[in-house]
Order: sequence, then structure tokens, then C-alpha cells
Amino acid sequence: MKLTAKAKLLTTIEQHAALLATLEQCNVACNWISEQAWVTKTWGQFRLHRLVYHETRRRFGLNSSLVVRCIAKVTDAYKLDKRTQRTFKLHGAIAFDHNILRWYAQTQRVSITSVAGRQHISFVCGAYHLRLLQTQQGESDLVLIKGTFYLLAPCNVEEVLEQEVEGVLGIDLGIVNLATDSDGKNYSGEALEKNRRIHAHRRRNLQHKGTKSAKRKLKILSGRQSRFQQDTNHTISKRIVAKAKDTNRAIAAENLTGIRSRTTARKQQRARLANWSFFQLKQYLAYKAKLVGVMLFEVDPRNTSRTCPVCGCIDKANRRTQALFLCTSCGYSDLADVNAARNISWRGQCQLAKRSVTTKLYDQGLGSLCQGQALRFIGE
Repeated sequence: MKLTAKAKLLTTIEQHAALLATLEQCNVACNWISEQAWVTKTWGQFRLHRLVYHETRRRFGLNSSLVVRCIAKVTDAYKLDKRTQRTFKLHGAIAFDHNILRWYAQTQRVSITSVAGRQHISFVCGAYHLRLLQTQQGESDLVLIKGTFYLLAPCNVEEVLEQEVEGVLGIDLGIVNLATDSDGKNYSGEALEKNRRIHAHRRRNLQHKGTKSAKRKLKILSGRQSRFQQDTNHTISKRIVAKAKDTNRAIAAENLTGIRSRTTARKQQRARLANWSFFQLKQYLAYKAKLVGVMLFEVDPRNTSRTCPVCGCIDKANRRTQALFLCTSCGYSDLADVNAARNISWRGQCQLAKRSVTTKLYDQGLGSLCQGQALRFIGE
């Protein structure tokens, strides 16, 4: 599995100027290469390399490896979209391979190529990221964030083998409660919503004021809400995975892809809905689960909040309020999010059973049987 380590470069004034000039020169070169690719309709990296390599070196004074990285950046951008000419920001990130960047994790230094020659720069990072750097592999991105240079390095992390489990922990994702598990544990979104309102109010007032000091304050506030949200999602996902690991269970979560296009909200709720970071939370769940060998299933979310787990009745009227589930058929009552999480857990158990059947069949050399034949053969 690939994880990214982040290291802050401790540059001197001269080193900062050299790296800044390198970023600017590379991105100017990328814009020129993109123009040539657009005019000649040359999208492949090797064909574009033959077309622009020598002229790029002559025009911009970059060494061979930096030119190759610039060409790769342009071709990667056109892989995403060939309908418009791609342009690049002056201080956009540039990838550095092993020819122009060397990591020395033990001494916490890097050797990096710049337009002013080779630079030897110290870096700092947390203990966790320093451990990740022991397995660094591939290209690292040089990025400029608020005037400070960072290196983002991909690292190989060995995955733990998935263990046999005794059940499934269902996770219902929401806005009022960011996550609710099938054991009844809620992870409230109240603090997140309060933080969002505070920052929205501050931004609105400062933007309305429009003075230089207000703009400076906006720069200071930039990213705080996002970092608070990321920290909250990290905390929630870590606790869920730890609980599943300790109780020897898999995790089942809803597949909410495209939910924003399928739902509508009143004007007063749009900002809160747009701030819902369920995708980020699921990403954190996925990689943390892999690190400890916990299985993660995605299940169909349809009617999980309207289904009675006792009699199976599905009715919109079962969801009396945001917080309350009351079955119109059998009278079963529970907290709505907990009820949904238990339905998700049941669907996850169905997927786990199917997976177990398939594994058993392949172990017996019967993987070509259809599912119906498989179930009859095993007698489940």
C-alpha cells in the first residue's frame, strides 16, 4: 500500500530563492510545452519528448531530468482532458525523481537539484512520517505552501493479512451524527458544524470589509476549517478501526457515491450539506483498516434508514423524525442512525458470507460454479 510522507524543508534564504526559481522556471517551461502539444496535437510522452526536449533545454536552461519531469507533467495533464489547452500555475508542484532528489532519512537531509545547482537541505517531520520515509520509493513532489517548501514522498507500507472475523460492525454516515456504529456509538457532528459556522461568519465579515488588514487576516485563517475537519475524520476513523480490530469484526459502510446529485436541500442547509466530508472519512477508514488487516465492505445505502430490522417493513413513514425510527408495521422503535447502522451491518454480513462461499469454492477447485450452484453444493 502507498502512503505519503510530508517533510518540511528548512531552507536558507539562498536555498529558498533557488527552489522558488526552479519551480517558476519549470512551470513556465510546462506552459510552453503544453502550447506545443496543443498546437501539434501530440499527447504521448515519448512523441512529445522527441518534439520539445532539445528546444526546452535551450530556451529555459533546465537540466535533462527536470525537462523530462516537465514533459511528464504536461502529458499527465492531457490524460485528464484534451478538450482545452492545459496551463500551469507559476508555483505549481513539480515531481522530482531519484536523479534529481536524494533522501537521507537518517540524517534528515535531502540533496535536490535546482537552477542554481545542487542544494543540500535539512528537513523536519513527525516520527510517523520519518518511519514512512524508510520505505520511500518513486517520485517526490516539491510543493510551496504559504511560502514554505515541503516534499511529499510516496512510501511503500506492507499490508497486514486480513484475519478471519466473527461479525461486521455497521457504520452509518450522516451530517448531524458524522458516524454511528451498530453498537449504538455516535460520533457527533456538532463541533464540526459549530466550527464551520464560525469560519463562514468570519470569512463573510472580512470579505465584506475588504481592507488590506482584512485580506491579511483571511490568509491567516485559510485552511483552518479544513484542517479541523481532517483531524476530526482522522480521530473518528481511528476509533472505528480500533474497535473493529479489538472485537475481531469487519467494517461495513455505505457507498454514497453520487449522493449530492440525487438529493436536494433547502437553501439554509446547502452550505452544511456541501461541507459533508463523507468521502474523506471513508478514505481514512479504508487505509487505516488495511494497515491493521481489518476487512472493509461497501454496501448499498438504499432504504437502510427506512427498513425495520425486526419485520423487514420498508416505509418512508418509519422514519418519524431525524432522530427516531418507529416501524408502522410491528411498532419496533430505535434511534434512527443506530437502526440504519444495524441494517448496514446485516448487509455487510451478507457480503461476508458470499465472500466466504467464494473462497471455499476456490479452495475446493470449484470456482467456475455459479452462485446458485455454489450455495447448493456447500449446503448453505
